[in-house]
Amino acid sequence: MKTLKDAKVGQTVTVARLHGEGPVKRRIMDMGITKGVEIYVRKVAPLGDPMELNVRGYELSVRKADAEMIEIV
Repeated sequence: MKTLKDAKVGQTVTVARLHGEGPVKRRIMDMGITKGVEIYVRKVAPLGDPMELNVRGYELSVRKADAEMIEIV
C-alpha cells in the first residue's frame, strides 16, 4: 500500500482511499482530500515534515502522520 507520505516532490497522485477514524478522517476530508482527488506534491520541508500540497486549486500543508492515512494510486 502506497501512501501520500511516499510521494515525491513534483509528483501528482490520486487518492485511492482514506484510513483513520472519526475526527481525524473528518478533518482530512474537510481539507478537500477525498477519494479520486488529484494531489500535486509541491515541496517537503527539510526535515520531511510538513508536506506542501496543491489540492483542488489551493495550497495545503499536511503533517506526515496525516499523510500516512491517505492511500494513493
